[in-house]
Amino acid sequence: MFERLRAAVHAALDAATPPSDWRDLAGQMRRAAVDGRAAVMKLRDGLAQTERELAIEGRHLEDARRRGSMAESIGDGETSEVAGRFVAKHAERVSVLEQKLAAQRAELALAEREVGEMVGQLKELELRGGVPSSGPGPVAAQLEADEGEALGAEMDRAARDAAADAALRELKKRMGK
Repeated sequence: MFERLRAAVHAALDAATPPSDWRDLAGQMRRAAVDGRAAVMKLRDGLAQTERELAIEGRHLEDARRRGSMAESIGDGETSEVAGRFVAKHAERVSVLEQKLAAQRAELALAEREVGEMVGQLKELELRGGVPSSGPGPVAAQLEADEGEALGAEMDRAARDAAADAALRELKKRMGK
């Protein structure tokens, strides 16, 4: 995901870039780290969405199994056959969602590791550039500020989405749906 950035950082560090270029490189790396953290937040959201989908699909699978059992117990062959098809469909969907969930967890772990490496490299770059490291340094302060802005924007979007969902539910309720 961040291979090109990592390679560029290593090349810059190895080439002993003059101090005037450190600030520019550090700025680029800060932006990449903030983008990486935003990507991690999106991956977490996607993971949570898949978990919700899996829970719903699991309930559908259990419902189909229960209906099939009930149809068999009363000797309704046609309903039992239909329920069997639904069981197969939902079981396949559950399997696919479980695989998706595993892949998303692996991707999230990878992205978190890469973002952590980027932040570490950024700190190293700033230390090599002569930036003091005592207390919360410029890297931590800048990333915190940038992440705060990104988080604020994400929260604003989430609040707007929630308000729109509430308005839609209210409208449906009024329309009797």
